[in-house]
This record gives sequence, C-alpha cells and structure tokens, in this order.
Amino acid sequence: MNKKLVMVCLAIGAAFMLLTGCGSQQAASSGSASSSAKTDGGKVELHVSAAASLTDVMKELAENYKKVHPEVEIKFNFGSSGALQQAIQNGGDADLFFSAAQKQMDELEKSGDLAADTRKDLLINEVVLIVPKDGAKDIKSFEDITSDKVIRVALGEPKGVPVGQYSEEVFNNMKILDQVKAKAVYGSDVRQVLAWVENGEADCGIVYATDAAISQKVMVAAKAPAGTHNPIIYPAAVLKDSKQKEAATEFLKFVSEPESAKLFQKYGFEVK
Repeated sequence: MNKKLVMVCLAIGAAFMLLTGCGSQQAASSGSASSSAKTDGGKVELHVSAAASLTDVMKELAENYKKVHPEVEIKFNFGSSGALQQAIQNGGDADLFFSAAQKQMDELEKSGDLAADTRKDLLINEVVLIVPKDGAKDIKSFEDITSDKVIRVALGEPKGVPVGQYSEEVFNNMKILDQVKAKAVYGSDVRQVLAWVENGEADCGIVYATDAAISQKVMVAAKAPAGTHNPIIYPAAVLKDSKQKEAATEFLKFVSEPESAKLFQKYGFEVK
C-alpha cells in the first residue's frame, strides 16, 4: 500500500513539473515575441514618390520632419510624374505621391489607386526658357527657338514628363510646335533637361522656374507667354495600398503647414 502511495506521489510530482516547465517556456516565448514586436514597431519606413522638380525641397522637408518624428525614415523615389504613376499602377512600393501635374494624379484616381479624401493641391509653378550662363547665345524669347540661334533645344518627353507636356502646349498655342520639334532632344525628366543646358549640350531648354532657381549655371531668358498653357499645379495624395497610411497622412499634413510653406517658397514655388 505504501509502495503504491509513493508511486502515485511521484507521478503527480512529475506531472506538476511538466506543467510548470511548459508554462515557463510559454511565458518566455510570449516575452520574446512582445520584445520583437516592440522593436519592429519602433521604426516606420515611408516610401514617397515625388516629381523630380521637388528633389531639393523634399530632401530638406524630410530633414525637418526627422527632427520631430525620429522614428520615421523617408525613402524617396524621384522621377518624371508619368514614370512614377506607371510604377505605382504596376505595384511599386509607394505610400505617398507628389505629382508635377494633375494628369497623372487624375489617372491614379480613375484607377482607384488613391486613398479616399487624401488628395490635395499643394503648389503652383511656371514654365521658363533657360540658356547657359557661360557662352549663352542671344536667345531672349520662345520665338527665338525657331531661329538660327538655336540648333538644339532640350525638352521633357511629352508623353510622361509634365514639363514636356506644358512645353508642347506653349509651342502649340504659339503655332511653332513643328519647328521646335525639328530641333528637340527629349529628357526623361526635368532635371535631365536642366543638366543638358548646364553642360552646354543644348542651346536652351524648357524647365520649371524652380529648377532654374537652384542652378548657378543657367539663366532665365523668358517666361512662357501668359495663357499659353494650363496652370501648373502640383497635387499630392496618400495611396490606397499604402502600408503606412497613418504615417503618410501625417507627412502630407506636415508639408501642408505654414512652416513647410515657407520652405517651398524659398525654392521658388507658390503655395496653393
């Protein structure tokens, strides 16, 4: 009888130790998972697709944002608005889109790629004719592009680069489009157009006023004649498939605040 009692006690003790061990192991696993979640949740990576003409101001805005939101790391993808639009529609990783024209944002809205009620118009820009500062020819107007003064004019590709679309509007309304096309070289975005004029690879080019303002190697020869193109408005929106909607919304709110407006104005943009 005593032997049976001892056996029962041993069995109960073993069971108790097994249960206690499992419980400790489960608690340890839970603690580890909790710690991991906390680490992963501490940092946010925000992917922002933005028109090339916004490169400089966006980088400075990101630096300012980092001061108040050190947990957010902003990854930029700069390029032509058309190329960025296509990348987004093809499943590219983006949380927020800043376009240099309404057309590309309209396309994303039609295809259902924008998060509801996040689209807003932010900025206004203008189109200008630029020439190299050193060795510039006597080019003073858009009409001069059709003269013997110009052999090569740098333009944005009109199918996907907004500045190229605006340029064609100007030339079409001035009824000189065919003459200009015969001399045109087309860049993949506005910064490539700027670089070609800076390097003297083109006699002149059409860029935004803000791009001309950041360069020490070019000067503005003329502004596009009034009424020759649609208003140049920069819209922005959070994307529907964003993995960081809250962070994207917060950054969009930040760039819309008065302090950010001053920075946009510093770079030559007019705030909407």
